[in-house]
Amino acid sequence: MASSARTVEEIFKDYTARRTAILRALTLDVDHFYGLCDPDRENLCLYGHPNESWEVSLPAEEVPAELPEPALGINFARDGMNRKDWLSLVAVHSDSWLISLAFYLAAGLNRNERKRLFTMMNDLPTVFEVVTERKPVKDKPSIECGSKSQGSTKRSSDGQVKSNPKIADADYEDNEDEHGETLCGSCGGNYNADEFWIGCDVCERWFHGKCVKITPAKAESIKQYKCPSCSMRSGRH
Repeated sequence: MASSARTVEEIFKDYTARRTAILRALTLDVDHFYGLCDPDRENLCLYGHPNESWEVSLPAEEVPAELPEPALGINFARDGMNRKDWLSLVAVHSDSWLISLAFYLAAGLNRNERKRLFTMMNDLPTVFEVVTERKPVKDKPSIECGSKSQGSTKRSSDGQVKSNPKIADADYEDNEDEHGETLCGSCGGNYNADEFWIGCDVCERWFHGKCVKITPAKAESIKQYKCPSCSMRSGRH
């Protein structure tokens, strides 16, 4: 589990990859995850790895561990709670671990860098919010005014109204100040009101259209957009 992440961008990339892995375990792979958490086994932890894979395993044997460890014994409560409540509990502890790990790696950052890192992390919904479907307005970096429902409208660069809910177009200049901390999931660049963006419906990250080779015209024909990473994972199932 060793990580060499030290800059704000590297730590944030590590955080988002581990977060994506844990979200996958608690949503897309939930039945498999549930099966691995046998209460008859010893203390188990849910790990999210920097390569976006997840693992249910025993904690590291060395003390202190090289990196902070997730909550112990998540399997013990599996059969003693409602499944939804149990998943919510695991989600809460996973959020705590992700934040703890990120700021462990951020020990060498200065005050402003730590603040920027937290802002970047806080721009994403927590694992708990996603698992319990408690998604606030800011759960997606709300370049599209926080609306992800069908029929939400936005203006394109040519002034026409569009209804595709996944597209964040350039004319939302009134939101640039509020959402200036939004980062592209591909290049890590900041949100710019003069550029076309698109949001992934699976991992909920946002991307410059140019980074994922999606044009506004092409996006109009996409019912559910999956970023390259999520498309690759889907292809392996």
